[in-house]
Amino acid sequence: MSWRRGDLSDSADHVLRNRAAWDRMAVEYEAPGRHAWAAADPYWGIWHVPESELRVLPDVSGLDVVELGCGTGYVSAWLARRGARPIGIDNSASQLASARRFQLEFGLDFPLIHANAEEVPLADERFDLAISEYGACIWCDPFRWVPEAARTLRPGGRLIFLVNGTLLVLSMPEHDEDGPARDVLLRDYFGMHRFEWSDEPSVEFHLGHGDWIRLLRRSGFEVEDLLEIRPPESSTTSYPFVTLDWARRWPCEEVWKARKRGYR
Repeated sequence: MSWRRGDLSDSADHVLRNRAAWDRMAVEYEAPGRHAWAAADPYWGIWHVPESELRVLPDVSGLDVVELGCGTGYVSAWLARRGARPIGIDNSASQLASARRFQLEFGLDFPLIHANAEEVPLADERFDLAISEYGACIWCDPFRWVPEAARTLRPGGRLIFLVNGTLLVLSMPEHDEDGPARDVLLRDYFGMHRFEWSDEPSVEFHLGHGDWIRLLRRSGFEVEDLLEIRPPESSTTSYPFVTLDWARRWPCEEVWKARKRGYR
């Protein structure tokens, strides 16, 4: 697929649907957002695996960072406390309203922008790091947000994003009432892209590993690592779509790390 800056608008079907969905769901994520803001150390994903174990982040001190799909802003808050200069971007005004309340509550300030991460309203080569945890990386079309992330990064800049594991997406039933992920594949691997679950009004995007690698390389990145998260035995989660036993056998979450070409 070809991509050029300016070929999108907020009238895109999935952008408007996801904006409306997250404006409605924002109240459900206010308490988890406050908990994450209050955390002394970062943790990742639905199992809250500590940064000290997973090592998602590089040294961010002094870096300009953009969080793509920041939600309540807790990742940007973690980075700011580590010396970064973050800017958070989100498609939902209601999520950003929560983020602004938390900034006041916790005494931490950084810019928050209401925008679609497929059209970031910021200059080329502005950032050293682009990061997304269950943000733009699943709610935006990857064939649009990944090239846009590349545009905003300086040569040598890093892209880090956490998404649902490919095996999990292929193993989850269509309906919530049918229970969590199974130990059989329920849908095709080839052709993965846009997902519209029967019980949800929102739109998600998921790719297979080969498609991720080709897209990242075509967008100017070199893949540096893929962390397939295995939660510790004592882990718990509030999300019903996967069990700990399943996640201990197969990766239900993945962290991709890439670096924009052009560095020495």
